[in-house]
Amino acid sequence: YAGGTHLPDITMVSPVFFADETPTFFVASRAHHADVGGMTPGSLPLSTEIYQEGLIIPPIKLYERGRCNTAVLALLLRNVRTPDERLGDLDAQRAAHAVGTQRLLALRDTHGAEEVMAYADHIQTYSARRVRAAIAAWPNGRFAFEDTLVLDHLDPPHVAPIRVEAHIEDEQVTFDFSGTSGVVPGSLNAVRSITQAACYYVVRGLCDDDIPVNAGCFAPVRVVTPENSVVDARPPAAVAGGNVETSQRIVDVVLGALAHALPDRVPAASQGTMNNLTMGGRTAEGKPFAYYETIAGGMGAHADGPGLSATQVHMTNTLNTPVEALERAFPMRIRQYSVRKGSGGTGRHRGGEGLVREYEVLVPTTITLLTTRRRHGPYGIAGGEPGVTGRNTEIQPDGTAVVRPGLHSGTLDANTRLRIETPGGGGWGTED
Repeated sequence: YAGGTHLPDITMVSPVFFADETPTFFVASRAHHADVGGMTPGSLPLSTEIYQEGLIIPPIKLYERGRCNTAVLALLLRNVRTPDERLGDLDAQRAAHAVGTQRLLALRDTHGAEEVMAYADHIQTYSARRVRAAIAAWPNGRFAFEDTLVLDHLDPPHVAPIRVEAHIEDEQVTFDFSGTSGVVPGSLNAVRSITQAACYYVVRGLCDDDIPVNAGCFAPVRVVTPENSVVDARPPAAVAGGNVETSQRIVDVVLGALAHALPDRVPAASQGTMNNLTMGGRTAEGKPFAYYETIAGGMGAHADGPGLSATQVHMTNTLNTPVEALERAFPMRIRQYSVRKGSGGTGRHRGGEGLVREYEVLVPTTITLLTTRRRHGPYGIAGGEPGVTGRNTEIQPDGTAVVRPGLHSGTLDANTRLRIETPGGGGWGTED
């Protein structure tokens, strides 16, 4: 488990041995699993320290030379709510490694180890050269921006500013987060690798599409983070939400800074949240279940046109869960699934619209919401208006409606509905 990165991820690494038994290459994968233990089903709790978020395992071999360490596997499965699912997912992850290993060895057998490694170096050098050339076309200078995270489940709400200064100098860009909030009293802390990934993503997105993605792309990018801050948290800080929520805000801040340098290329802020929902409990037959999904929203508008509606944005890498599949697998119904009309920010080009997704649970169900942009809408650019903030509403069986904060955990009685309205994207430009 990648305890130092984001607990609901499992990172698996397999060495690939060449003829002299030296592990020359490593096949690695990082996968999301629906539950890895912790305080609440889905392992994205409203935690205050990392120990509440799931099982923490230091680097240890689950497989060695193709043989499973059954004691480690038993320990792992004993600490999750849905062990059969986790076993299937781990087997699938291991199978992916087997295919990757076979293909690497096939390359070696065809071309030889020396040539394979030489071309690995060549492609990274090529990517670095292309990205440096792209940055060289940007204007030199220092460009700053600030946005906030709000922990609205606290009384009073805790507001954490995230500040960045983008320093473009010839073929290199530095993102300096000095002045950013310290560690927050909740799970929205990001570790440094998450902050780096968000910065790399923005730079890669502003370069040509045909550049191969590898470590060479990131050689011209430098990231400076204050230690023990919300963008560089250290144990025992809670970090489960840093990957999914704070990463989105870091992208918004970095894009906001670069908009000063590249006003016609950088879009307005997209929804800025993954609208994380985890749900779990037991079916009417007593079988445990755990479910996790992220929900789409509005994309920011840009100089060339409006933002897309009802889409996953930026650091999200998940797709829509079909209603039919959800209702077949879990004790719940989807009562509404629609575009949230009027949620995109106005401007010359309008921000994309968010979504409305309403669940009805059929058995008592524990839910956790990690959803930001509930207090401040995604910003517009060049005079465009912000997108509409998100909203979470719990509707009791008798029809009583209660608006819940963006960060919330609780148990819903059977036949209670949860309506999630996701933010729209920011608008671009002033209206004609």
